[in-house]
Amino acid sequence: MGLFDQVSGMVSGALGGGSGGVAGQLMGVLQQNGISGVSGLVQQFEQNGLGAHVASWVGSGENLPISADQVQQVLGSPVIASIAQKFGVDPQTAAQLIAQHLPAAVDQATPGGAVADAS
Repeated sequence: MGLFDQVSGMVSGALGGGSGGVAGQLMGVLQQNGISGVSGLVQQFEQNGLGAHVASWVGSGENLPISADQVQQVLGSPVIASIAQKFGVDPQTAAQLIAQHLPAAVDQATPGGAVADAS
């Protein structure tokens, strides 16, 4: 598996409830920084002025895109740096990959438009 596939999969796998490997590592970094599961991510986005974006991912319909800068704004530099270090990429690349894959991952993790997070 290539590095791009691995880092891309970390987002969707983590939100899909995986507990091992890449997904577990990502969720561990987020949890260490006070962001627990899908509900924690939703709350973090709402608190940072991107509630409409995250609502589009949870609800049905088109997912609004986000930028790497917005990911940086929501998660913060220390979290992005931790994720980047964990996966051996630079922080900009980590933020770009998360921005690219997070909307679809949250969408898939919230079937029926509801956050059913057991984390």
